[in-house]
Amino acid sequence: MERLPAGNGRKAVVLLSGGLDSMVCAALAREAGYELFALTIDYNQRHRRELDAARQIAAHLGAKRHVVLPLDLRQFGGSALTDDIAVPKEGLGDDIPVTYVPARNLVFLSLTLAWSEALGARDVVIGVNALDYSGYPDCRPEFISGFADLARIATKAGAEGEDFRIHAPLQYMGKAEIAAEAGRLGLDPAMSWSCYDPQPDGSACGLCDSCRLRREGFANAGIVDTTRYAE
Repeated sequence: MERLPAGNGRKAVVLLSGGLDSMVCAALAREAGYELFALTIDYNQRHRRELDAARQIAAHLGAKRHVVLPLDLRQFGGSALTDDIAVPKEGLGDDIPVTYVPARNLVFLSLTLAWSEALGARDVVIGVNALDYSGYPDCRPEFISGFADLARIATKAGAEGEDFRIHAPLQYMGKAEIAAEAGRLGLDPAMSWSCYDPQPDGSACGLCDSCRLRREGFANAGIVDTTRYAE
């Protein structure tokens, strides 16, 4: 795990989706001594339950401010999360799945960077993961390093010699390690939301890629996932 450098009260903007990974990242930023600012993108996603999770997490971790920014990506579609496309339940395959939202992390990190610059924050935290994940290209280490380079040349702060630090502390962690870290940090797993296809009764489906990865991670870590799954 990439240990976050000591924050010493500096501001950090965390991209807080409401999922397990972003919850752990936000808690790590607080633990490292950053003043926490949380950005959640309401992109009119199928799994809107994660917006409630993000609000709960931000409040629990004492975020200085939590912005829920509307950005209706259903206008673009192209994903099972933003279009009338069924969420696959057959398990992980070798191809990039239809739950990939075109350029999502690029768009979201750009917005996070913009707010960071406006705040005077130079630390950005994102919960991407390149081991136990669905194969999304915008979760890879080369994307994070490439975005850091872009931030340097695309902003007034960068032009004036102030580098932005893009922290991805979970980059090389498996889901079991992330689940264990949630336990170490004293976080209730049920406070986060991972399911792409919430059920009418409010439970997680248990079968989508995100549910499968999460459940396997907690099982391998030997930690009870308090999330309620469909029977």
